[in-house]
Amino acid sequence: MGKNIVRRLGGLLVAVVLYAGVPHAGAALKTVEVPPAEEEVPAATTAAAARAVGRQRATDEFYDPTSPAYERLQRADEALGDLPRDRDGKVDWMNALRQGLIKPRQRIDGKDREPPLDLDVILRNTKQMPNVRFPHRAHTEWLDCKNCHPDPFAEKAGSTQIRMEDIFRGQFCGKCHDRVAFITHRNCYRCHSVNPDGTPALPPQVLPVHPAAAPPTPAH
Repeated sequence: MGKNIVRRLGGLLVAVVLYAGVPHAGAALKTVEVPPAEEEVPAATTAAAARAVGRQRATDEFYDPTSPAYERLQRADEALGDLPRDRDGKVDWMNALRQGLIKPRQRIDGKDREPPLDLDVILRNTKQMPNVRFPHRAHTEWLDCKNCHPDPFAEKAGSTQIRMEDIFRGQFCGKCHDRVAFITHRNCYRCHSVNPDGTPALPPQVLPVHPAAAPPTPAH
């Protein structure tokens, strides 16, 4: 047993001497680092994604071109191309409704609901801006009364304090406007439409008008 220990120590000593005496001898004893293999993606998947990106148009940036349903989705320019536009070039939904170009379903079950409420409310606490005329008809052609009353608007006129900063944060009118209804940016005149003397407040002439803009939408 003692001889085996001596032999092992002798062999270890020889290896150490060789390693120290020959600079390149230790290279064979170093660990070789193998880079991790990259995850392989099926060629068919990458090719399909590349073709989809190539098909994507500038107006489709909100679609996922890698979706299996990409080809089945109707493009926005195809669905909205014939609808009238406002001064910003966005779809003028009220104008489209009045022209009969769209016919929103009033109820899921197909039944008719109460007719629109033809009532204007003038909001006068607007500081240096023209007064706001709120047309109930333009809203109740789309919405039910309970969509707005009693939350976020109390039914008593003047009992709800509405500030533009709250609207920009998605409260009050901002629950729809700047989201699914017309944007408020550069569209102050669409709400602030009545001067204190009752005359119409016209939009500033300095505002640019989109070439595709339709005539202003009447309130009634």
